Amino acid sequence: MKDKFLKILLNPKYIFGVYLIIAVATALSKYFRGSYAINNYLIFKNVFLNTYHQSNLFSEYPDRFFDMNHYGVFFSILIAPFALMPDWLGITLWNAANTFIFIYAIHKLPFSDAKKALFALFCLQEYITAALSLQFNIALTGLLLLSAIYIYERKETKSVTAILVGVFVKIYGIVGLSQFFFIKNKTKFIVSGLIIAGVFFVLPMLYSSPQFVIQCYSDWYQSIIEKNSANQTLGNMQDISLMGFFRRILGDASISNIIFLAFGLPLFALPYIRIQQYKNYAFQLMILASTLLFLVLFSSSSESPTYIIAVTGVLIWFFLQKERTPFIIGLLVFVIIFTCFSTSDLFPKFVKKNYIIKYSLKAVPCIVIWLRVIYELLTKDFEKNYSLK
Repeated sequence: MKDKFLKILLNPKYIFGVYLIIAVATALSKYFRGSYAINNYLIFKNVFLNTYHQSNLFSEYPDRFFDMNHYGVFFSILIAPFALMPDWLGITLWNAANTFIFIYAIHKLPFSDAKKALFALFCLQEYITAALSLQFNIALTGLLLLSAIYIYERKETKSVTAILVGVFVKIYGIVGLSQFFFIKNKTKFIVSGLIIAGVFFVLPMLYSSPQFVIQCYSDWYQSIIEKNSANQTLGNMQDISLMGFFRRILGDASISNIIFLAFGLPLFALPYIRIQQYKNYAFQLMILASTLLFLVLFSSSSESPTYIIAVTGVLIWFFLQKERTPFIIGLLVFVIIFTCFSTSDLFPKFVKKNYIIKYSLKAVPCIVIWLRVIYELLTKDFEKNYSLK
């Protein structure tokens, strides 16, 4: 019985199946709770509808949804097939499509089937958090994984496509360029990227107008600036990041992102001096782990559903380890308890409200892991000390 259970647990097909079931179940559960529960999806849906009707994408429409859209006009193409369906079906297939991209990316990682299954299992709580919010972050995580995997496979066009989808939807995809130095055929990557970027820029014009699309990019820039300022507020549900942690501990929301980036960016870039390690796939994947963590920890827009990105980075780091010492395992447990389950019922509401949310404590384990990742990138021999099996 025990062997049969382990066989199921360590088979990625089963856990991937669980993901798709959860994608459908969470979407329908949100739909039947009413429009308030599916607000994120309504925002997404209206990106297409507003593009089609050439209405400002970044204005408030309180008769249709609350809050505001912060996704680019290109997103209207991705959401269009779902927006044209009845909401119950569109939501379900939207969640399933995001989930498929994510689990396909895990499937493509160079780990054993047992590691892939455990990888997905350890991500499950953060995945549920993002799926309940009907978030694009699930697909974005998969796209960032695929962009790095395709670079190693020398599929430059696929890699740059994955990056550009992320860029044109949510800007965040730009961090996929952290793998640029590992590209063998840089000319193909750049030329393909320019062509695809041009296509992505023009496509929404086919059902709106060139003037509207150009204006959208200007409006989008202003929207991002305003959102960043609004996020830097003590005690809200945004800025769950390294920056938010220090701002809230110090009680000063006015501390600029630039101060943190002046420390974070050089530290993030420092491992690139180890050119002799570039040839090792493990080194490339560890850079990817650092990138996924950095993206979340140094963004004032980070919220609880965003941590599917950071935790994926944590798990890449963990499964690359050849020797999982008690210290390494302890760090993973630290992340699972205080990041993955920090907003769950594992912690009393009083603790969540007055400590975890108030001080952005969800970010702390990932801060520790990111610093550990940087240390390993700077000191370890990736040919000898890491395993892809």
